Amino acid sequence: MSLITVNDATYPDHINDEGVTVIDFTAAWCPPCKTLLPILEELSAEYAGKANILKIDCDDSPEAASAFGVMSMPTVLVLHRGQPVEKLVGLRPKSVYASVLSRYIG
Repeated sequence: MSLITVNDATYPDHINDEGVTVIDFTAAWCPPCKTLLPILEELSAEYAGKANILKIDCDDSPEAASAFGVMSMPTVLVLHRGQPVEKLVGLRPKSVYASVLSRYIG
């Protein structure tokens, strides 16, 4: 399973109000963002059916980035039941993202 690419208009439709949503705020020019992409794709496969993992380009969708207070990239925002619960700024090891997801997924 791959990441769901969304934009300012479509991201609200993909937020899981009953479970976990991860939003990767990224940009095409960002080298750490490119490194993060395969990590999130692996997590998307591992957590298929348990978490929606979205990707949003901040240059193309500045309103979403502004709404969530994204100031630098990559920023990974974790929502639980539609509410922001974790914000990870900068590139982290896969184990960090998996640990955060496991807190909210039973």
